[in-house]
Amino acid sequence: MFALLVLKNAFRHKLRTLLTILGIVVAITAFGLLRTIVEAWYAGVDATSSTRLVTRNAVSLVFPLPLTYAQRMRRVDGVGAVSWANWFGGVYITERNFFPQFAIDTGYLDMYPEFVLKPDERRAWELDRSGAIAGRKLADRYGWKVGDQIPIRGTIFSGTWTFNLRAIYDGVDAKTDETQFFFHWDLLNETIKQRFPGRGNQVGFYLVEIRDPSRAAEISQAIDATFRNSLAETLTETEKAFQLGFVSMTEAILLAIQAVSYVVIVIIMAVMANTMAMTARERYSEYATLKALGFSQAYVAALVVAESVAIALTGATLAVAATFPLARVFGAAMGTLFPVFNVSTQTVAMQWLAALVVGLVAALVPAWRASRIRIVDGLRAVA
Repeated sequence: MFALLVLKNAFRHKLRTLLTILGIVVAITAFGLLRTIVEAWYAGVDATSSTRLVTRNAVSLVFPLPLTYAQRMRRVDGVGAVSWANWFGGVYITERNFFPQFAIDTGYLDMYPEFVLKPDERRAWELDRSGAIAGRKLADRYGWKVGDQIPIRGTIFSGTWTFNLRAIYDGVDAKTDETQFFFHWDLLNETIKQRFPGRGNQVGFYLVEIRDPSRAAEISQAIDATFRNSLAETLTETEKAFQLGFVSMTEAILLAIQAVSYVVIVIIMAVMANTMAMTARERYSEYATLKALGFSQAYVAALVVAESVAIALTGATLAVAATFPLARVFGAAMGTLFPVFNVSTQTVAMQWLAALVVGLVAALVPAWRASRIRIVDGLRAVA
């Protein structure tokens, strides 16, 4: 009887209830999308490995390091493997087609088991000096298939570079970035030495695989000590810290997005509170009648709270259902700006929690007033 009474009360004024639910759907959906944007910004951080370190120039990432550092780094205790890469920064057709491009050493892929390649495609890439590897999302976005020739206009390294797509990698799970483009570092180095002999045999950063993640700080200090007081001193940090360095550059934007997500919830909470206040005020005579029949104050208050929570959770159900398709559309529209754009279970849980809080907080004052109304005052309104 209690549940039936709550249901009938909730939809007594159908238009008001439907508009309130619609407002909750918009607010909770917006909250979910904003939270997903924040998580997508940190996707690169979450996908890092504790067994990988990144060594770059201590001054700035834009300054290269000598190739000769690789052998000395391999001799540091605790280092399992060393590879290297250069950021390429080219343009495919138009500047709007941005995606990460790296010239990599052949051992680079061995340190990323999350990149799954077919063995025959990887061999084809290794044998082709002009070969390239693309992520599945990147290939699907531009309609690439294995065997295609992909022209990229260099910005840092001038000229038009034509690559043969020899492999497409898949991510081991949904958190893996499938929007990257790789080609041979040897090709880049040979071309640079021909055009600018003084710039050859230099790398953008080193990727270091360590055997024991608990020794990451110790090994990082040992690597940097090896090149202290040299012409190109190094800064070694975990891959997670390296990625966080890029995220920190946009920290103000992230804080603004998070603030807006909570402001949306506060606004819909105010709207919901107004709705419940109007509803309770219209039913004072009914609540007085219930109390005259012997129902307790707690029962009357529970009616108001249950109605508010029911409306909020109905809106949350629709909002959660709408978040997933909208996130797919938004992620596709953003292209490679957000390589990983998935609605997490944590975001869904926060949406449900936000709706529950809205329903409870919005009902507090109306429920208290309804439970405290005197029978005489409530029945006088009927007369």
